[in-house]
Amino acid sequence: MPMHKHLDADSIPPMMSPRILLALFLTMALPCAAATLHEGKPAPALEAVLLDGQSFSLAAQSGKVVVINFWATWCAPCRAEMPALDAFYRKHRDEGLVVLAVSLDEPDKEAKVREVMKAFGFPAALGPRSDFKGYMRIWRLPLTFVVDRSGILRKNDWYGDPGLDEALLESTVAPLLRAR
Repeated sequence: MPMHKHLDADSIPPMMSPRILLALFLTMALPCAAATLHEGKPAPALEAVLLDGQSFSLAAQSGKVVVINFWATWCAPCRAEMPALDAFYRKHRDEGLVVLAVSLDEPDKEAKVREVMKAFGFPAALGPRSDFKGYMRIWRLPLTFVVDRSGILRKNDWYGDPGLDEALLESTVAPLLRAR
């Protein structure tokens, strides 16, 4: 008769402690999760309720270039890049640019999100009122994705340094606006 030994925390060898297992999992799984978002492939669906109550659907933005920026009011790097994003948006919105800021603040912080967004011309939505499962679990901020006029993901910010400035937006997004 085979004997089965059940593992508990005391029976795991020290080199396989739960912390080491978690670190191993995160090291291997998170890059794989982000890798499911492939630049050059169709962007995942995104649906949101904007702060003004209107609905936003990425699918409905066909023919436009869309910048999706995940941020939070408590995230200093997020807040630092928003003026550049706003300046770029105001400069290029008549060329078919859409910017959506998805705040990952808790719903009880909606007043603070609204206050911050008063300074910017692009719309925002609260993450808890949005469906963006295809963008994986957002665990670092800021995080930005760019979708071209055909709905193809052109910038997957899971790789590289986060942070936007006007020069990066001009080199990454402006060429997509010129492509028809």
